[in-house]
Amino acid sequence: MFSPTGRHRAPRRRSGAGRLLTRASTAAATLALPVVGASVASAADGGTYTVAPGDSLSEIAAKQGVKGGWTKLYASNRSAVGGDPDLIKVGTKLKLSGPAAAPQRRSSRAAERPAVRAAAGNDAVRPVRGGTLTAGFGAGGGHWANGHTGQDFAVPVGTAVRAARGGTVVTAGWGGAFGYEVVVRHHSGSYTQYAHLSQIRVPVGATVDAGERIGRSGATGNVTGPHLHFEVRSTPAHGSAVDPMAWLRRHGAFD
Repeated sequence: MFSPTGRHRAPRRRSGAGRLLTRASTAAATLALPVVGASVASAADGGTYTVAPGDSLSEIAAKQGVKGGWTKLYASNRSAVGGDPDLIKVGTKLKLSGPAAAPQRRSSRAAERPAVRAAAGNDAVRPVRGGTLTAGFGAGGGHWANGHTGQDFAVPVGTAVRAARGGTVVTAGWGGAFGYEVVVRHHSGSYTQYAHLSQIRVPVGATVDAGERIGRSGATGNVTGPHLHFEVRSTPAHGSAVDPMAWLRRHGAFD
């Protein structure tokens, strides 16, 4: 049964940016890395791609060189994929180029909205929808040796976890006490960490948009219950954490 009090225990501090930027353990390979599709053709060929287990639109778009990324790929295949771009079915054939006119117009309007939000400074989203805010930034106690470095969101296992802002995935794999984790480097130079995941949907090197699903919450690593540990850092190194709630509010994700 889900308990709204999940938190993680104090991890051992890891040093060095290199570990953070390059770690993708073999233990997490089945979560982080897609299986090669049965049918592959480049976007330049105007061919098709058959969805394989573990695939996501962002991975397919990156590997097949689709101009416009996963949003363009989704617009071209909305009728085949359906209303949720995260729920692509194995065996679905995707067109790698040549979107129909109507989906293309919808994609164009959707692309304008983030630009308006960014101009107003509201360019971030909550990493999970709903949930309960539990352990906050700087919290003390026996669970953390030097104070809590992030914000915990108590949510049931399997809750969709989304990138708070757009950027590039620099870590996707096992993180010791953090369990399965994803770290995203943002264009501003800041980093966000999403820890204790039960599933990872993006590989290292993938480009993600704000609101794009990158995994599902869980209770992996050193925890007392299911939750998402969300952390914001000013550098890739541990020890550079900043208040994540203040960061989310500054970028418009919370009032």
